[in-house]
Amino acid sequence: MGSGPGWLGARFTTRRASSRRLMASVLLDTTVVIDVLKGRPSTVARLDALARMGDVPFVCAITVEEVTSGLFPRERDAASALFEGLAIAPLGMEEGRLAEWWRREFRRRGTTLSQANALVAAAASEIGARIATGNPKDFPMRNVVVEHWPVGE
Repeated sequence: MGSGPGWLGARFTTRRASSRRLMASVLLDTTVVIDVLKGRPSTVARLDALARMGDVPFVCAITVEEVTSGLFPRERDAASALFEGLAIAPLGMEEGRLAEWWRREFRRRGTTLSQANALVAAAASEIGARIATGNPKDFPMRNVVVEHWPVGE
């Protein structure tokens, strides 16, 4: 993929201790991670801004799988460096139950949620994170804060 995100790994391991602002968590979905790996200037700048504010960027296993399944062998090192610099949101029993509940409730109303998006939203919800995504319509859950990071910028 694009220019090196290797510099991102170390960027998120140290937090500003002097900040009075409470740190927030942001779960990056697949669209955002792909744009970071491609070196898209707007997306990289937004990720840099998170670091400067002391916010904690997360991914979950769904995003790791979706991103890595589409990589060429020469892109794997850059993706690994990026993922190693991000926190991992857990996917366990509670997240599975919440994702299932959302899928059932939305299906009753005539809207189909993908299993992957429901699990990503549940992971974000359980850690109190907002979701950064290029596809905000994929996350219609009422109690999930979604931040639109336009794709390809």
